[in-house]
Amino acid sequence: MPRNASQVESRLTDRGTNALGAGYSRMMLRRRMEATGKSLLEVDVRVHEMVDPHAESRPIRALDAFSKLGDQPELRLVSSALIVAGTLADSDRLVRAGARMILAHEAATFAKSAIKHRIDRTRPRSADSQSQKKPRKGAHRAKEKTSFPSGHSSGAVAAASAFSREYPEYRGAALAAAALISAAQVPRRAHYVTDVIAGLAVGLLAEAVVDLAWRASRMTERSRSG
Repeated sequence: MPRNASQVESRLTDRGTNALGAGYSRMMLRRRMEATGKSLLEVDVRVHEMVDPHAESRPIRALDAFSKLGDQPELRLVSSALIVAGTLADSDRLVRAGARMILAHEAATFAKSAIKHRIDRTRPRSADSQSQKKPRKGAHRAKEKTSFPSGHSSGAVAAASAFSREYPEYRGAALAAAALISAAQVPRRAHYVTDVIAGLAVGLLAEAVVDLAWRASRMTERSRSG
């Protein structure tokens, strides 16, 4: 306990100084985050303006067709086909690859949907104002209002990473395909660059969580012993 008035005054001064310092730090952090957000939005808008005139070109239409492989039905179909093919060929490895892909894809889909339902952002092809292009808190369910994050990117990279767990020799090709599907979302005006980056992060994280659960459950050993 302080013994005199000077000690009390000194302690109060120190507390006040610390409070002011903490407040200043929070203010500066908030300003930096706002500046970063503005810079990222500028990148999104500029890239969209660059690709928009070419959206209907033949190369972009071809890229759009390829990107459909990142849709949920297509990824589920491919994963299921691997399981069926593995069962018929008596290949535990192929069955595991398909199972991993489905689990990772569903985890990524759940995660990206949870984010989409809390953040509103109008897709590039439908945004008319600067405010619509900016991510903001919301609860829209309409497809054109839920651009962030990219579901194609999260699902594709999650499935590719999961497949690579069983077939590491094809990891490069699988991830390259996922990257192409993800990148295609920008020129086809379905997503902004930051939507794609966020989707990739969600997909990689979801697949990593599934892999941890897979290992903890010793699923590979079980399939081999079975």
